[in-house]
Amino acid sequence: MNRPLFQIAVGLGCDRGTPLATLQQALDEALALAGAQLGDVVAAASIDLKADEPGLLALAAQHGWTLNFYTPSQLAVVPVPNPSETVRKYTGSPSVSEAAALLAGSATAQALPATALRVEKHKHRGSDGRNATVSLALCSFSSF
Repeated sequence: MNRPLFQIAVGLGCDRGTPLATLQQALDEALALAGAQLGDVVAAASIDLKADEPGLLALAAQHGWTLNFYTPSQLAVVPVPNPSETVRKYTGSPSVSEAAALLAGSATAQALPATALRVEKHKHRGSDGRNATVSLALCSFSSF
């Protein structure tokens, strides 16, 4: 089996009830921005408040990913370029997708530095009116 050229960690955030199609579209757009492909994704993560979110679970299942979930306190300590007080109000962390990508892409318990982000907080509003946010980080266990 060929290793992907890039090893990408995906951080995912979304409104409650965001359909799979909206999440997939947001992911596709973010991957295109990074010049990456689905096959480059080796890790995916979100906030534990979304551990029962059907769209996120369906996205992970569709691509064969194990979805990692982090607590708001784990995410809140990760320095990110685009913190949001609105996100903090609803989740307890100023970042979900960026912080989750930086944690999931690390080979250690420490988050990657923000410079590892290849796509920062890409926002997508689906035709269904639901919002999805995707961030992509280059994994530290990547050989590139």
